[in-house]
Amino acid sequence: MKRLESTFKKWMCFLHSKKNKSKGVFKHERKTNKNNVYDLSFFMPGQTTEAEEVKSIISKRFVDKEGKVIPFVFKAITTERIDELEKENTTFKNVKGRGRVKDLDSQRFFTYIAVESTIYPDFKSKELREAYGTQDPVEVAKRVLSVGGEYANWLNKAIEVNGFEDEIEDLETEAKN
Repeated sequence: MKRLESTFKKWMCFLHSKKNKSKGVFKHERKTNKNNVYDLSFFMPGQTTEAEEVKSIISKRFVDKEGKVIPFVFKAITTERIDELEKENTTFKNVKGRGRVKDLDSQRFFTYIAVESTIYPDFKSKELREAYGTQDPVEVAKRVLSVGGEYANWLNKAIEVNGFEDEIEDLETEAKN
């Protein structure tokens, strides 16, 4: 707790020292401070690197003609797309004493994140949807990854690629409340 208070005090002192007393606004400065860089140009549009593709073995059942296991390819999706998926998988329920409450279908939400994050195989492809007799890419994924452990590995990898690995339980708890 003392460490948190100390950090807060330092932060407040920093903010106060940066405030332009005559105008009451913060100055935009490019400055370095021993270990910290305050150059905002690193965060400007076009300065970040694109999310990398990640290859991962999800199942040993999928092999090429030479017997090599075929990796799945993943890529993180944007925060905006995650927000859209959350809205698509959220309903509202009337709960006595609490009024209208959001209800996120977290299992379906994370499954759609996995579908969107999986570049190869593309579960949204027309070819796979027709081959498995369904238009729903989630159902295609379930049929392709018919062994429970494979499906779980796939979900976990997609969630990890998108940076949710430590937050899954927190999100599920929040969704239930």
